[in-house]
Amino acid sequence: MSLAAQAEAFLEMLAAERGAAANTLRAYGRDLRDLESFADHAGTGAARADSALLRDYMAGLARAGLSPRTQARRLSCLKQFYLFLTREGMRADNPAALLDAPRLPATLPRFLTEAEVDRLLGACDPPPDDGRRWLVARAALEILYASGLRISELLGLPRRALAGDSRMLLVRGKGGRERLVPLSVQARAAAEALAACDKPLRSPCLFPGRGGQRPLTRQGFDRILHDVALRAGLDPARLSPHVLRHSFATHMLARGADLRALQMLLGHADIATTQIYTHVLAERLRAVVETHHPLAGGRARAAAAAGEPGGEAGGGTWQDS
Repeated sequence: MSLAAQAEAFLEMLAAERGAAANTLRAYGRDLRDLESFADHAGTGAARADSALLRDYMAGLARAGLSPRTQARRLSCLKQFYLFLTREGMRADNPAALLDAPRLPATLPRFLTEAEVDRLLGACDPPPDDGRRWLVARAALEILYASGLRISELLGLPRRALAGDSRMLLVRGKGGRERLVPLSVQARAAAEALAACDKPLRSPCLFPGRGGQRPLTRQGFDRILHDVALRAGLDPARLSPHVLRHSFATHMLARGADLRALQMLLGHADIATTQIYTHVLAERLRAVVETHHPLAGGRARAAAAAGEPGGEAGGGTWQDS
């Protein structure tokens, strides 16, 4: 069987058995085609690749400057693909099984302050010349911030999601997993205002794109978000749908939300993914202390220079522990 046929069978399995998202399927398809090109150039062919060839392929990705996260995704694709081939009897071994994943940098999620979120929502008041665009902006931002949805989950919401008067939304997330998320009064009102405006379109989508029969694209929403950021006086480079999701999680945790409940709201399969937000709060608290504590950093040195009580001259020091 050719690699193209094997890849097609692999992607069909991901879609049917694991509910893989369309974006994941496209990315994995590109990854396998890239491997096939590399293996063909090496005179081997990806279907007969061994561990040495795959190691050379991964090293080439690093030399080409691909980010560690992209390399890790490529490796994940290869491991799953060759595991699939072994389970289906198309190969006797998995040449990717012992390959090491690249070390990922420890990065904390970016988020907005509560005041910045208020500015964003306040910037969505519709002007008379293009009212619908700003109805879309308000409905989307209210739902994203109230529920912590991924952008794919938001844009995939059907119009019938507003049926009845429920304060909850049924969302289909990664892997086809469903969960219930809260819908605030403000978010529901904004979504209903948009639905009323779009009624003539007879669209099945809550956020219809051009023509009305398909949802708004991610690129189309990004342009709207860019305009809202400018109107709110925020740098558009700081804003994305995922930043709003991070803001939702960070603000919930800061106000006492339970970590396990937050995991369910975000749709994380593993609570370890949710725990990153505890690190966000820890860094935030550290920054607050270093900024405002009388013995922190520059204040301690300034106090010492002035001979004030509690400065370094008086024996007090600030240590990071």
